[in-house]
Amino acid sequence: MLSNPAKGAACMLQGIHLITRSGLKRFVLIPLLINVFVFSGAIWYGSIQFDTLMTYLQSLLPDWLNWLEWLLWPLFLLTLLVLVFYSFTLVANLIASPFNGLLAEKTEALMTGQSLQDNGDMSKLVRELPNTLIDEVRKMLYVIFWSIPFLILAVVVPVVGPVIWFLFTAWMLAVEYSDFPMGNHGFEFRDMLARLRQRRLTSMGFGAAAVSLTMIPVLNFIAMPAAVAGATALWVRELDTTT
Repeated sequence: MLSNPAKGAACMLQGIHLITRSGLKRFVLIPLLINVFVFSGAIWYGSIQFDTLMTYLQSLLPDWLNWLEWLLWPLFLLTLLVLVFYSFTLVANLIASPFNGLLAEKTEALMTGQSLQDNGDMSKLVRELPNTLIDEVRKMLYVIFWSIPFLILAVVVPVVGPVIWFLFTAWMLAVEYSDFPMGNHGFEFRDMLARLRQRRLTSMGFGAAAVSLTMIPVLNFIAMPAAVAGATALWVRELDTTT
């Protein structure tokens, strides 16, 4: 199967449709409320930081370069939007992770007509808990390790830096959201990364659509549950090699 970013983006769009289905609405409610709360804070925080940042940047410009101000505003607004929304997306996912896992499970059942096995097996949950915690630590270290150089590029390199950060964020959101459906199937973090890399462009297309949705006012409130459902569609349609 060829890797195609359009297929990944289509899965994200399907996720928006899926969360409106009657069988999923009740599982969407809590992630939706968490996302509304977190993104409201992100918008408030971002607006304050943007004014502070622009005042600082303007103070650095000599008078004869004041004409650059109209270029800096949209450039740094885009950078700040991506930085803030990416950071707050990780926070929202951390808070809502138990509910997102359940949403992914129910979405897959709706799409395939088959329920996952051993969902209520507490001994299985306890048995896998150490590996789950280790995988969460690996995921956080992975995000932190790669965020630092890309963040520096985004801030220091004009025009190209924010574009690179956008692409990096797209990949990270593909990793973040795919963890829910693939984790339900027992994938460890390194195995999940390997599967995403097999369909890298498709995964990037999904992640780019997810990033774009988080940057659209009002629609960004549904971004998290829609992306969880979309990542489940990505798993079912593109990443599950057993079907």
